[in-house]
Amino acid sequence: MCLGIPGQIVEISDTNQKLAIVNIGGVKRQVNIACIVDEQHPPESCVGDWVLVHVGFAMNRINEQEAAETLKLLEEIALVTGGSGAGG
Repeated sequence: MCLGIPGQIVEISDTNQKLAIVNIGGVKRQVNIACIVDEQHPPESCVGDWVLVHVGFAMNRINEQEAAETLKLLEEIALVTGGSGAGG
């Protein structure tokens, strides 16, 4: 099953390599943001953006409400299945 996890970009760690630190459910991970940057939206402007992260890549931007709703659903699934939630 493919699953994108919402996270918020909190820092650009390497502009040239398009790497950012993303807070995913309280856990900070380095993520490649090459899929969401272009000339109109360079890496430096991504701090604060909410993104869907899949296998180490930010695949798409989402708004904060979408992120909150998805994180809530993931936490509910984790409670039902005994998992550890979106962050771990």
